[in-house]
Amino acid sequence: MHSPDHFQIDDPATLAAFIRDHSFATIVTHDGTRSHATHVPVLLEAGRGPQGTLVFHLAKANPQWRHFESGSEGLVIFTGPHAYISPAWYESQPAVPTWNYTAVHVYGVPRLVTDHDRFAQMLYDLIENFEVGKEGRWSGEMPEEFRDRLMNGIVGVEIEITRIEGKFKLSQNRSEDASGVIAALAASSNQTDREVAEWMARVLPHPHSPSSESPG
Repeated sequence: MHSPDHFQIDDPATLAAFIRDHSFATIVTHDGTRSHATHVPVLLEAGRGPQGTLVFHLAKANPQWRHFESGSEGLVIFTGPHAYISPAWYESQPAVPTWNYTAVHVYGVPRLVTDHDRFAQMLYDLIENFEVGKEGRWSGEMPEEFRDRLMNGIVGVEIEITRIEGKFKLSQNRSEDASGVIAALAASSNQTDREVAEWMARVLPHPHSPSSESPG
């Protein structure tokens, strides 16, 4: 992922928290001829491997899981809030529109989870993670025969993280104009705009780094 230094995020704790908070991810692989992508909830197991391990499952009817048997690298994309930025919000002129956004790219080799007990525990951990804070929280308990029948229709996957890239493009290169952007986004009726304003307030101030106003 192209990321100028002033947009790059390297702090492991920040990256891990972002993955946990934006855990519905896109899994991208290539079969040698074309690319494939699937959208799935992903759990980060931070204690497994130097940079952590991602776990998720796919339906067996989805042919993408067969690419995982090749040992090729996969990409997992996590995206957070993003918003259009109007040059009308800048004090310094001339200026052009741009886009602020947050994203984390994770790389590693997908591996199929073939051990039945490990797979069952992985599914339980996924359920436990996403049930936290839910009203009438479901325990995940079900008859063993019913559980095994459902497990026969899916495949468990884990990716030990080998590389991770974080990019939070939040007007760090226009620090003199950031307050106007934050104010405009915070006043928006769009919830995602307001979330970007919160991210900007959290991340800024950063050292001013001149750059062109390109969305990428």
